[in-house]
Amino acid sequence: MDAGRDGFSRSTGKEEKMSTTYTIHPIVVGSKVFDKGMMTYQHDYGKDYVIPIYVWYLRGGEHTILVDTGEMSPIQSAEREAAIGGRIYTFEEGLARWGLTPEDIDIVIHTHLHNDHCENDYKCSNAVIYAHASELAHVHDPHPLDFRYLEDYIEDVEENGQLRVISEDQDVVSGIRVMHTPVHTEGGLSVIVDTAHGRAVITGFCVIEENFHPPKEIRAMEMDVIPPGTSVNTYQAYDIMQTVRDMADILLPLHEPKFAAIDTIPAENEPQAAKP
Repeated sequence: MDAGRDGFSRSTGKEEKMSTTYTIHPIVVGSKVFDKGMMTYQHDYGKDYVIPIYVWYLRGGEHTILVDTGEMSPIQSAEREAAIGGRIYTFEEGLARWGLTPEDIDIVIHTHLHNDHCENDYKCSNAVIYAHASELAHVHDPHPLDFRYLEDYIEDVEENGQLRVISEDQDVVSGIRVMHTPVHTEGGLSVIVDTAHGRAVITGFCVIEENFHPPKEIRAMEMDVIPPGTSVNTYQAYDIMQTVRDMADILLPLHEPKFAAIDTIPAENEPQAAKP
Protein backbone atom coordinates (compact mmCIF):
# COMPACT_ATOMS: atom_id res chain seq x y z
CA MET A 1 0.00 0.00 0.00
CA ASP A 2 1.19 3.49 -0.82
CA ALA A 3 0.54 5.76 2.15
CA GLY A 4 1.30 9.46 1.88
CA ARG A 5 2.95 11.57 4.56
CA ASP A 6 -0.48 12.29 6.06
CA GLY A 7 -1.26 8.58 6.41
CA PHE A 8 -3.81 8.63 3.58
CA SER A 9 -3.49 5.70 1.19
CA ARG A 10 -3.42 6.69 -2.46
CA SER A 11 -4.30 3.16 -3.53
CA THR A 12 -7.38 2.64 -1.31
CA GLY A 13 -8.41 6.18 -0.37
CA LYS A 14 -8.54 5.09 3.28
CA GLU A 15 -6.76 6.49 6.29
CA GLU A 16 -3.95 4.21 7.49
CA LYS A 17 -1.69 4.14 10.53
CA MET A 18 1.77 5.46 9.76
CA SER A 19 4.81 3.32 10.56
CA THR A 20 7.12 4.42 13.35
CA THR A 21 10.34 6.00 12.10
CA TYR A 22 13.78 5.78 13.68
CA THR A 23 17.20 7.32 13.70
CA ILE A 24 20.16 4.93 13.65
CA HIS A 25 23.22 5.47 15.83
CA PRO A 26 26.36 3.40 15.08
CA ILE A 27 28.51 2.73 18.16
CA VAL A 28 31.95 1.15 17.67
CA VAL A 29 32.49 -1.56 20.28
CA GLY A 30 35.41 -3.40 18.75
CA SER A 31 37.64 -3.82 15.72
CA LYS A 32 39.52 -6.44 13.76
CA VAL A 33 42.71 -6.35 11.72
CA PHE A 34 42.95 -8.87 8.92
CA ASP A 35 43.59 -9.40 5.23
CA LYS A 36 41.21 -7.25 3.20
CA GLY A 37 40.37 -10.27 1.06
CA MET A 38 38.29 -11.48 4.02
CA MET A 39 35.84 -8.75 3.03
CA THR A 40 36.24 -8.64 -0.76
CA TYR A 41 36.04 -11.96 -2.59
CA GLN A 42 38.97 -12.51 -5.02
CA HIS A 43 40.05 -8.89 -4.61
CA ASP A 44 42.72 -7.00 -2.61
CA TYR A 45 44.32 -10.03 -0.98
CA GLY A 46 47.53 -9.24 0.91
CA LYS A 47 46.41 -5.83 2.21
CA ASP A 48 46.00 -5.21 5.93
CA TYR A 49 42.58 -3.80 6.72
CA VAL A 50 40.85 -2.67 9.91
CA ILE A 51 37.09 -3.03 10.33
CA PRO A 52 34.95 -1.55 13.10
CA ILE A 53 32.50 -3.77 14.96
CA TYR A 54 29.25 -1.93 15.59
CA VAL A 55 26.31 -1.86 17.90
CA TRP A 56 23.47 -0.05 16.10
CA TYR A 57 21.11 1.84 18.42
CA LEU A 58 17.67 2.31 16.83
CA ARG A 59 16.05 5.33 18.43
CA GLY A 60 12.31 5.91 18.12
CA GLY A 61 9.07 4.30 19.16
CA GLU A 62 8.29 2.73 22.51
CA HIS A 63 11.24 0.32 22.76
CA THR A 64 14.98 0.68 23.21
CA ILE A 65 16.46 -1.44 20.44
CA LEU A 66 19.96 -2.55 19.48
CA VAL A 67 21.23 -4.45 16.48
CA ASP A 68 24.09 -6.70 17.72
CA THR A 69 26.04 -6.18 20.95
CA GLY A 70 29.68 -6.34 19.84
CA GLU A 71 32.82 -7.31 21.72
CA MET A 72 33.08 -7.68 25.49
CA SER A 73 36.67 -6.41 25.76
CA PRO A 74 37.50 -4.29 22.70
CA ILE A 75 41.04 -3.14 21.97
CA GLN A 76 40.95 0.63 22.44
CA SER A 77 44.10 1.98 20.84
CA ALA A 78 44.99 5.19 19.04
CA GLU A 79 46.25 3.14 16.09
CA ARG A 80 42.96 1.28 15.63
CA GLU A 81 40.88 4.42 16.10
CA ALA A 82 42.97 6.24 13.50
CA ALA A 83 42.47 3.36 11.07
CA ILE A 84 38.68 3.45 11.31
CA GLY A 85 38.36 7.20 11.81
CA GLY A 86 36.47 7.18 15.10
CA ARG A 87 36.40 6.27 18.79
CA ILE A 88 36.19 2.70 20.06
CA TYR A 89 34.04 2.26 23.17
CA THR A 90 33.26 -0.47 25.63
CA PHE A 91 29.63 -1.58 25.44
CA GLU A 92 28.77 0.42 28.56
CA GLU A 93 30.64 3.53 27.40
CA GLY A 94 28.94 3.45 24.02
CA LEU A 95 25.46 3.13 25.48
CA ALA A 96 26.16 5.86 28.04
CA ARG A 97 26.69 8.35 25.22
CA TRP A 98 22.94 8.00 24.60
CA GLY A 99 21.97 7.95 28.26
CA LEU A 100 21.50 4.18 28.32
CA THR A 101 22.68 1.20 30.34
CA PRO A 102 22.57 -2.47 29.28
CA GLU A 103 19.58 -2.99 31.58
CA ASP A 104 17.63 -0.36 29.59
CA ILE A 105 17.67 -2.44 26.40
CA ASP A 106 14.28 -3.93 25.48
CA ILE A 107 15.17 -5.67 22.21
CA VAL A 108 18.36 -6.97 20.60
CA ILE A 109 18.25 -8.07 16.97
CA HIS A 110 21.15 -10.19 15.77
CA THR A 111 22.47 -10.01 12.25
CA HIS A 112 24.19 -13.32 13.05
CA LEU A 113 25.78 -15.03 16.02
CA HIS A 114 29.51 -14.94 15.37
CA ASN A 115 31.02 -14.12 18.73
CA ASP A 116 32.02 -10.53 17.92
CA HIS A 117 28.36 -9.68 17.35
CA CYS A 118 26.91 -11.10 20.58
CA GLU A 119 29.49 -11.01 23.39
CA ASN A 120 27.52 -8.48 25.46
CA ASP A 121 24.13 -10.17 25.24
CA TYR A 122 24.28 -11.40 28.82
CA LYS A 123 24.46 -7.81 30.08
CA CYS A 124 21.10 -6.99 28.49
CA SER A 125 19.18 -8.79 31.20
CA ASN A 126 15.81 -7.25 30.36
CA ALA A 127 15.99 -7.67 26.60
CA VAL A 128 14.19 -9.96 24.21
CA ILE A 129 16.85 -11.21 21.77
CA TYR A 130 16.04 -12.14 18.18
CA ALA A 131 18.18 -14.55 16.14
CA HIS A 132 17.61 -16.87 13.20
CA ALA A 133 17.11 -20.57 13.84
CA SER A 134 20.05 -21.48 11.60
CA GLU A 135 22.38 -19.39 13.76
CA LEU A 136 21.31 -21.24 16.90
CA ALA A 137 21.86 -24.55 15.11
CA HIS A 138 25.44 -23.55 14.27
CA VAL A 139 26.09 -22.28 17.79
CA HIS A 140 25.06 -25.61 19.34
CA ASP A 141 26.43 -27.97 16.69
CA PRO A 142 29.21 -26.13 14.89
CA HIS A 143 31.00 -27.42 11.83
CA PRO A 144 34.82 -27.31 12.17
CA LEU A 145 34.74 -24.19 9.97
CA ASP A 146 32.39 -22.50 12.44
CA PHE A 147 35.09 -21.45 14.90
CA ARG A 148 33.49 -18.01 15.32
CA TYR A 149 30.39 -19.49 16.94
CA LEU A 150 30.82 -19.84 20.71
CA GLU A 151 28.04 -21.18 22.96
CA ASP A 152 29.41 -19.29 25.94
CA TYR A 153 27.93 -16.01 24.74
CA ILE A 154 24.43 -17.39 24.15
CA GLU A 155 23.89 -19.91 26.94
CA ASP A 156 22.89 -17.39 29.63
CA VAL A 157 20.24 -15.60 27.57
CA GLU A 158 18.96 -18.90 26.22
CA GLU A 159 18.60 -20.36 29.72
CA ASN A 160 16.87 -17.16 30.86
CA GLY A 161 14.23 -17.52 28.15
CA GLN A 162 15.26 -14.27 26.43
CA LEU A 163 15.74 -15.71 22.93
CA ARG A 164 13.13 -15.36 20.22
CA VAL A 165 14.03 -17.67 17.34
CA ILE A 166 13.12 -16.50 13.84
CA SER A 167 12.69 -18.76 10.84
CA GLU A 168 11.17 -16.36 8.31
CA ASP A 169 11.01 -12.67 7.41
CA GLN A 170 8.92 -10.74 9.91
CA ASP A 171 8.17 -7.44 11.61
CA VAL A 172 9.84 -7.00 14.99
CA VAL A 173 8.03 -3.79 15.93
CA SER A 174 6.38 -1.06 13.89
CA GLY A 175 8.95 0.29 11.44
CA ILE A 176 11.53 -2.48 11.93
CA ARG A 177 11.57 -5.71 9.96
CA VAL A 178 14.08 -8.54 9.52
CA MET A 179 14.82 -10.30 6.24
CA HIS A 180 16.69 -13.59 5.92
CA THR A 181 19.87 -12.95 3.92
CA PRO A 182 22.14 -16.03 4.05
CA VAL A 183 25.25 -14.40 2.61
CA HIS A 184 27.99 -14.60 5.25
CA THR A 185 26.19 -17.13 7.46
CA GLU A 186 23.19 -19.41 6.96
CA GLY A 187 21.03 -17.45 9.39
CA GLY A 188 22.02 -13.90 8.51
CA LEU A 189 19.27 -11.34 9.15
CA SER A 190 19.30 -7.94 7.48
CA VAL A 191 17.44 -5.32 9.51
CA ILE A 192 15.12 -2.98 7.61
CA VAL A 193 14.46 0.27 9.43
CA ASP A 194 11.96 2.97 8.49
CA THR A 195 13.47 6.43 8.79
CA ALA A 196 12.23 9.91 7.94
CA HIS A 197 14.41 9.69 4.83
CA GLY A 198 13.34 6.29 3.56
CA ARG A 199 14.17 2.65 4.12
CA ALA A 200 17.51 1.92 5.77
CA VAL A 201 18.98 -1.57 5.62
CA ILE A 202 21.65 -2.78 8.04
CA THR A 203 23.14 -5.73 6.20
CA GLY A 204 22.93 -9.12 7.86
CA PHE A 205 26.35 -10.02 6.51
CA CYS A 206 29.90 -8.75 6.90
CA VAL A 207 30.72 -6.29 4.13
CA ILE A 208 32.00 -2.76 3.57
CA GLU A 209 30.82 -0.10 1.14
CA GLU A 210 33.25 -1.29 -1.52
CA ASN A 211 31.36 -4.58 -1.74
CA PHE A 212 28.37 -2.65 -3.09
CA HIS A 213 30.33 -0.09 -5.10
CA PRO A 214 33.30 -1.95 -6.61
CA PRO A 215 36.28 -0.17 -8.16
CA LYS A 216 36.34 0.23 -11.92
CA GLU A 217 38.57 -2.79 -12.51
CA ILE A 218 35.94 -5.01 -10.89
CA ARG A 219 33.06 -3.34 -12.74
CA ALA A 220 35.01 -3.87 -15.95
CA MET A 221 34.59 -7.61 -15.27
CA GLU A 222 30.81 -7.01 -15.32
CA MET A 223 30.52 -7.53 -11.56
CA ASP A 224 27.98 -5.21 -9.92
CA VAL A 225 28.91 -6.21 -6.37
CA ILE A 226 31.71 -8.07 -4.60
CA PRO A 227 30.58 -10.89 -2.29
CA PRO A 228 32.29 -11.13 1.09
CA GLY A 229 35.46 -13.17 1.30
CA THR A 230 33.69 -15.74 3.46
CA SER A 231 30.19 -16.71 2.35
CA VAL A 232 27.76 -19.63 2.43
CA ASN A 233 27.32 -19.74 -1.34
CA THR A 234 29.15 -17.13 -3.39
CA TYR A 235 26.70 -17.13 -6.31
CA GLN A 236 23.70 -16.81 -4.02
CA ALA A 237 25.51 -14.15 -2.00
CA TYR A 238 26.01 -12.06 -5.13
CA ASP A 239 22.31 -12.17 -5.99
CA ILE A 240 21.16 -11.41 -2.43
CA MET A 241 23.51 -8.44 -2.24
CA GLN A 242 22.00 -6.96 -5.40
CA THR A 243 18.53 -7.33 -3.92
CA VAL A 244 19.55 -5.66 -0.66
CA ARG A 245 21.33 -2.82 -2.45
CA ASP A 246 18.37 -2.11 -4.71
CA MET A 247 15.77 -2.09 -1.94
CA ALA A 248 17.62 0.35 0.34
CA ASP A 249 17.27 4.12 0.35
CA ILE A 250 20.03 4.15 3.00
CA LEU A 251 22.46 1.23 2.77
CA LEU A 252 24.48 0.38 5.88
CA PRO A 253 27.17 -2.27 5.21
CA LEU A 254 27.79 -3.99 8.52
CA HIS A 255 31.51 -3.15 8.88
CA GLU A 256 31.89 0.02 6.80
CA PRO A 257 34.52 2.20 8.57
CA LYS A 258 33.02 5.59 7.65
CA PHE A 259 30.16 5.13 10.11
CA ALA A 260 32.66 5.25 12.99
CA ALA A 261 32.72 9.04 12.59
CA ILE A 262 28.93 9.42 12.31
CA ASP A 263 26.58 9.77 15.28
CA THR A 264 23.20 9.78 13.59
CA ILE A 265 21.79 8.26 10.40
CA PRO A 266 20.12 9.95 8.65
CA ALA A 267 21.77 13.17 9.73
CA GLU A 268 19.20 15.39 11.39
CA ASN A 269 19.93 18.33 9.09
CA GLU A 270 19.52 16.34 5.87
CA PRO A 271 16.53 17.28 3.73
CA GLN A 272 13.75 14.71 3.79
CA ALA A 273 13.57 12.51 0.71
CA ALA A 274 10.69 13.35 -1.58
CA LYS A 275 7.90 10.79 -1.67
CA PRO A 276 6.44 9.72 -5.01
